[in-house]
Amino acid sequence: MDFAFGPEDEAFRAEARGWLTEHLGHGPAPAPGHGPGPRAWERELGAAGWIGLGWDTSHGTYGNRTASLAGQVVWAEEYARAQAPARLGHMGENLLAPTLLAHGTAAQRDRFLPAIARGEELWCQGYSEPGAGSDLAAVRTSAVLTGDGTYRIDGHKLWTSSAHEADWCFLLARTTEGSRRHHGLSLLLVPMDQPGRIAVRPIRDMSGAADFNEVFLDGAAARAEHLVGGEGNGWRVAMDLLGRERGVATLAQQIGFAAELASVIRLAVEAGAAAEPVLRDRLVRHWAHLQTMRWNALRTLGTAGDPGAPSVAKLLWGRWHQGLGELAMQIRGPAATLGPDAWSERRPYELDSLQRLFLFSRADTVYGGSDEIQRTVIAERVLGLPKEPRP
Repeated sequence: MDFAFGPEDEAFRAEARGWLTEHLGHGPAPAPGHGPGPRAWERELGAAGWIGLGWDTSHGTYGNRTASLAGQVVWAEEYARAQAPARLGHMGENLLAPTLLAHGTAAQRDRFLPAIARGEELWCQGYSEPGAGSDLAAVRTSAVLTGDGTYRIDGHKLWTSSAHEADWCFLLARTTEGSRRHHGLSLLLVPMDQPGRIAVRPIRDMSGAADFNEVFLDGAAARAEHLVGGEGNGWRVAMDLLGRERGVATLAQQIGFAAELASVIRLAVEAGAAAEPVLRDRLVRHWAHLQTMRWNALRTLGTAGDPGAPSVAKLLWGRWHQGLGELAMQIRGPAATLGPDAWSERRPYELDSLQRLFLFSRADTVYGGSDEIQRTVIAERVLGLPKEPRP
């Protein structure tokens, strides 16, 4: 099974590849501190119209170009092949924008979508909380409508990716006092620049990076007209938003996975480990599993509304990627525990790419909905099994 690309898609591929080569050069993305900064890169993408290719155009366009589903796959594949910088605008472009197009008001779309398309405003997602990571129905953050037409928000969000860079946060809060579980929740658009009301504290992971954060809200304000989908409808809006997290991006992700697998295979050949039958079998199985994930992604591409497809995809790639990191460390052997010659207390996180792969992938089966949650979704919503008992 493969995706059918026509002549117009290949012309689009040539345009995308040419633009990326012109703006990045022929090599991978520059190291941090070199080349355009993350915000400048988002503005470059926006100025060329590369943000929002897949947005629904029934309400018009917002400064973005449009592309067919095949064209979106082409752009995602070329972006991954070019090893272009990680996107800061992912949350706004791929999660919030489609949600506003489906559930937002005309005023909300006109206010926020052009700025996202230009790469000028960055977003983070305020869902998880202490005690409510994958279980979003346990959210405790409260939002109370005041007399001046704003919501006062109090609470604590956790694992909030890119909160330290974001201008805005789309946030799930409880707007009905005394409500429980998925009732009484609302989705609010909250400006992050509120000193004294919003505090962001970075969380450093095992690899030394600090891409996600804690967010403390102490009387933070959100305008009433920035409530999306109506008060109390946050659960429905949030579930629809989460269903948009996976799709075209999954195919691009797999190109990155293929590059990592190629690095591990090279390591095995250079170290002589590929001659060991058991290890060679694991490498072949990893390659075959990656092909299966691609076929599954192609099979489900464009199947919006399928409650099981995102959960199946997450289960597949989370375990696969984690296993690849373990395989890389097994091939390297005792040397996997060593840092570079320049490692010191002042520079403690100078890890190579495979060490970072191993450490970061430990979280693959947790973030974005743990494996346990994904299996529950498949069991209850797809197979129709009885719901898991709750205390």
